[in-house]
Amino acid sequence: MDSLLEKLDGLKSRFEEVSLLVTDPNVIADQQRYVKLTREYRELEHILQARKEYVETLSGRDEARELMQTESDPEMKEMAREQLQECEARIPELEERIKMLLVPKDPEDAKNAVLEIRGGTGGDEAALFAGDLFKMYQRFCESKGWTLSIQSSSEGAVGGFKEIICMVTGDSVYGTLKYESGVHRVQRVPVTETQGRVHTSAATVAVLPEADEFEVHINEGEIKWDTFRSSGAGGQNVNKVESGVRLRYMWKNPNTGVVDEILIECTETRDQPKNKERALSRLRSYIYDKEHQKYVDDIASRRKTLVSTGDRSAKIRTYNFPQGRVTDHRINYTIYNLPAFMNGDIQDCIDHLIVAENAERMKESEL
Repeated sequence: MDSLLEKLDGLKSRFEEVSLLVTDPNVIADQQRYVKLTREYRELEHILQARKEYVETLSGRDEARELMQTESDPEMKEMAREQLQECEARIPELEERIKMLLVPKDPEDAKNAVLEIRGGTGGDEAALFAGDLFKMYQRFCESKGWTLSIQSSSEGAVGGFKEIICMVTGDSVYGTLKYESGVHRVQRVPVTETQGRVHTSAATVAVLPEADEFEVHINEGEIKWDTFRSSGAGGQNVNKVESGVRLRYMWKNPNTGVVDEILIECTETRDQPKNKERALSRLRSYIYDKEHQKYVDDIASRRKTLVSTGDRSAKIRTYNFPQGRVTDHRINYTIYNLPAFMNGDIQDCIDHLIVAENAERMKESEL
C-alpha cells in the first residue's frame, strides 16, 4: 500500500505548514482565513494520527514475520504468530479508515444548520405530518446533544405546522442533517378521514448551512425593519411588548441578476434585539444558500450521487403507517420500525446514506 503512504507523506509537510500558520498573528487577524486553516488543521490531524497507527501496524507485522523465521523458542514463536494475525487483521481496517479520511470533505459539513419544514400537498394532513417530522428531528437533535431553537412557525388549522424554521447548533450538524433535504411522503389514514381510507400527502424539508458573518456581504443600512406584537404562549407580556421583528431586504442574485425582496420574521424570544440578531442570521444563511446554489449545482451536475442529487424537489423517503415501514428511495433502505424512527431514531438511515455517498466519492477520487 505504498501509494497510500505516499499520499499521506505529502500531507505531513502541509500539516507542519498549517500548524505554523494558525499561530501567525496576521492569519489570526484575518478571521475568514483563520477559520479555514483551523478546520484544515483538525482534518489533517485526524489523517496523520491514522497514518501513525498504520505505520506502527505495518512495522509490527514485519517484525512478527521476522521473529517467526528466526526465533527457535516455541513460546516466542507463538507470540509472534498472534501478533502477526492481529496486525494483518488491523491493516485493511486502517486502510479503509485512511481512504475515508482522504475523501474530499464538503467544507460546509462542520457548520450549524437552518432546518425548514413545510407542509406540502395534502392540506391539514400535510401540516400534521410536518409537525410529526419536526418532533422526529427535535428528538434526534436531543439524542445528539444539539440545540434546536425555533425561529418562526405557522401552525396548521388542526395542528402541526404549515411551516416551521429552526436553527440547529452543535457538532457537524449540517454534515449529518443535509441528507434530510427533499420531499418526505406519508401514507396513512388521516385523523380527518371518516371512511378509514389511506391518503398520501407530503412535506418538504430543506437543510441549509449557517452562513458565517464574513461569508456574505449585507448592506445593513438598506434593511427595512418593522416590529410587531408576538402572539402565542407566554402569558400577557408577549402581547403587550412589540418583540417580534420583520426585516425586508432587496437583494440582487449574482447568479441570475434578478432582484428579490427577502422577507424574514422572527418571534422566537421576548427580547427584540435577540430577535433582530436571529433574523439577520437567517438573512445571511438565505443569501449564502442562494449564492452557494451555483456551486452546489456545479457539483451536482458533475457528481450526481445516489444520495445528493442537489434536487430539493426529489422524493427521498416514504413513511407508510399501515405497514409500519420507512423506505429511503435513494439507497433502497427499508426498516419496519416506524414508531422508533418517528421517535428520532434516524441515525442508522443517515449512516447508510453517508456510506453510500462516500463509496461514490471514493470511486471518484480513485482511492
